[in-house]
Amino acid sequence: MALLQLTTIPIGTATTSVGSYVAEIQKELEKTNIPYRLNDMGTVIEGNISELLAIIEKIYEIPFEKGAIRVVTQIVIDDRRDKKVGIGDKITAVQQILAGS
Repeated sequence: MALLQLTTIPIGTATTSVGSYVAEIQKELEKTNIPYRLNDMGTVIEGNISELLAIIEKIYEIPFEKGAIRVVTQIVIDDRRDKKVGIGDKITAVQQILAGS
């Protein structure tokens, strides 16, 4: 199972706000059956890598469809194959370490 964080930054728009673009991406993710979580710096989605890349292909176009003329997209993939990991597992692991110290 892989985790993928996506950060999309539309450039060349009328405003510095990106909330409407992010909202459209979230709407598209709601149509999928995969776990995702919005955070302050992007969106993390969970699934097998082929599912994640197919979803990225769809949501990559959203800012352009909304009128952005340039988009910077950052994608980080953590594909761990020795055990199942999910959204929030890394946070829980660190919190457990902190609680024990």
